[in-house]
Amino acid sequence: MVTKEREIADVQAQMSQEGFWDNQDQANKIMQQLKALKNIVEPYTDYVKRVVEGQQFLSLADSDEEMAKQLADEALAIKNGIDALELEAMLSGPFDRSNALLSINAGAGGTESCDWASMLMRMYSRYADIKGYKCEVIDILHGDEAGIKNVTLRMEGDKAYGYLKAEKGVHRLVRISPFDSNKRRHTSFASVEVIPEVEDDIDIAIDPGDLRIDVFRASGPGGQSVNTTDSAVRITHLPSGVVAQSQKERSQLQNKAQAMKVLRARLYEIKLREQEAAMNKEAGDKQKIEWGSQIRSYVLHPYLMVKDHRSGVETGNAQKVLDGDIESFIEGYLKTKPEDRDKKLKEKQTDI
Repeated sequence: MVTKEREIADVQAQMSQEGFWDNQDQANKIMQQLKALKNIVEPYTDYVKRVVEGQQFLSLADSDEEMAKQLADEALAIKNGIDALELEAMLSGPFDRSNALLSINAGAGGTESCDWASMLMRMYSRYADIKGYKCEVIDILHGDEAGIKNVTLRMEGDKAYGYLKAEKGVHRLVRISPFDSNKRRHTSFASVEVIPEVEDDIDIAIDPGDLRIDVFRASGPGGQSVNTTDSAVRITHLPSGVVAQSQKERSQLQNKAQAMKVLRARLYEIKLREQEAAMNKEAGDKQKIEWGSQIRSYVLHPYLMVKDHRSGVETGNAQKVLDGDIESFIEGYLKTKPEDRDKKLKEKQTDI
């Protein structure tokens, strides 16, 4: 906490300098940084004060049953509060406070996987509701019969990327297929990609000559057009092959701007991965995210179980998870050391 208190003092010193408010955008970012620091330091200071006050009443607890109960409740409340603060403190990465762009892609398996992708979309939409995030669909491609082939969601809210980065990877579903007349058990896969929404001032150069911009009509289920104008925009970055598109707005210009934001975020993510790969070149190969190397399994038959293969967190209440209650998995991921996550994923994953 001493370090964070020092950071608060440094930020407040910046704010007292002449001309601080001349750059409104920069000033607002610094104000947000100050607010984030205070949101950790001030509750922690309050918990320390409550602990000291509670210790003063310990001697009375031996003879006063009601006092003992109150102290026990207070101790539990303080513990839970400090646990929550520790989790907040873990989200200190450069983009952890950013909005998130979450993409879901159905794996091989046709309608089964498309339906699973739509179930994941619903799960993350419900999670956004629980967290108080604004969730909007930027782009979506529906399946031929049911579900979705892929979708990109924009999650807007404090620490959206910090939390949702835990969901990056392959998700596996085991169930009795509702599309199989013989009621056989099927396994489906879908991949989840999560990247931070980067600011315009992030250093990523994009040459307009490297872009191919296509316009088309936004489509709904079954490929039907949802409007009569070519307002949807697809932007392809030719050197890398990265594609970004948006069809949520009725204006072509708005969709182009949104697609460019997604493209910038994806190109910046690639840049960061390349830098990380260069730094870790001698550290050995890391496991790639691919079909069969799932980070989490959701079993709906012959029993109910959801298990995260990186942290070991599991629950038998699968429906609650699919309704958006994924906080325990996210916390488990954040609290598990990276080397322990890698070790668990490298171990043979058997059916659960």
